[in-house]
Amino acid sequence: MNTLHNKIALVTGASRGIGAEIAKSLAQAGASVIVNYAGNQQAADNVIAAIKAAGGDAIALQADVSNPNNVRSLFDNAIAHYGRIDILVNNAGVILYKLIKDTTDEDLSNIIDINIKGVFYTLREAATRLADNGSIINFSTSVNRMISPTYGAYVATKSAVEQLTRVFAKEVGARGIRVNSVSPGPTNTELFLEGKTPEIVNRIAALSAFNRIGEPSDIAKLVVFLASDDANWISAQNIGANGGMA
Repeated sequence: MNTLHNKIALVTGASRGIGAEIAKSLAQAGASVIVNYAGNQQAADNVIAAIKAAGGDAIALQADVSNPNNVRSLFDNAIAHYGRIDILVNNAGVILYKLIKDTTDEDLSNIIDINIKGVFYTLREAATRLADNGSIINFSTSVNRMISPTYGAYVATKSAVEQLTRVFAKEVGARGIRVNSVSPGPTNTELFLEGKTPEIVNRIAALSAFNRIGEPSDIAKLVVFLASDDANWISAQNIGANGGMA
């Protein structure tokens, strides 16, 4: 598969989990990939090594997406290295499991800073710095389609991402840039499995039509499609990838 030959892709939060799989899949499809990480350089280096071992091209760049100066530098450094950015994947994000009554001001500020401001800052840079006819894929969540206690702050931030996606799609459409969001369901990552017993995981898996939770590759394949020219008539959409869970 070489659908992204000569494309340059920036993936935020790409050192592990779904982000790492997306970076590898984009590279496998022919893109050169900027693997952004917040703090775990070793994990990012491992992703780079895997991409290069498979014959791909990638670099790792550190940046905290909640910091607008970091985001500006991330775009500066990526463009300085590759000359342009064609694909932006806003994967970086955090989750919070707390009842609204137990959510502190600090909790709320932290999740807003990363999940909303982080996306806003990268979109703001992309407005003038992403190449024409590019593609942006933001990340929402299938929990937005459910009524789940303890997810209040999280779904509030992801709902904001969906609205930013729709508005930004109209703002940059004249340049041929497509903007969509993906809403994964439960996915087999270290972050998702942390603190969950096999019984809990099995109970969650039973919510899908296929009696399993997702794999990072299930999400990465959708991102590769949305990044490709095969999706050039799809924009301002939120696409669920949850095995029929919601």
